[in-house]
Amino acid sequence: MAAQAPTAPADVYAEVQHFYARQMRYLDSGEAETWARTFTEDGSFAPPSLPEPVRGRAALTAGARGTAAGLADAQEQHRHWVGMLTVTPSDDGSLTAESQVSIVAVPRGGPARLHLVCVCRDVLVREDGELLVRERVVTRDDRP
Repeated sequence: MAAQAPTAPADVYAEVQHFYARQMRYLDSGEAETWARTFTEDGSFAPPSLPEPVRGRAALTAGARGTAAGLADAQEQHRHWVGMLTVTPSDDGSLTAESQVSIVAVPRGGPARLHLVCVCRDVLVREDGELLVRERVVTRDDRP
């Protein structure tokens, strides 16, 4: 049996959970700039729907704004639910946070439906005592 990776202490684990609760609320409520500020200045976000990662807060803000506008036009609200979270500390002080994320789509006037399930792997770092995403890679089971 392979050795288990070290896990973060309970207080750090709870801090990461709170980080995601805030971050996903910003995204789901269309607060694009606030959401982008949860990334480092040069942070990257690599979703499976794009050929290259989105890099930097300005590009992250623009992408989140575009998504929010598209959802508003479609009269649909998305809600991200982060679960099955593991947090592994690294020797350099960063944390690797891996989770399964369910995205629920709620059309205005219609029933909610499961839109997407994905795996999110983040490298979190501290800047001025605050957790930020340096790198996010999202994968889907239904795509190579």
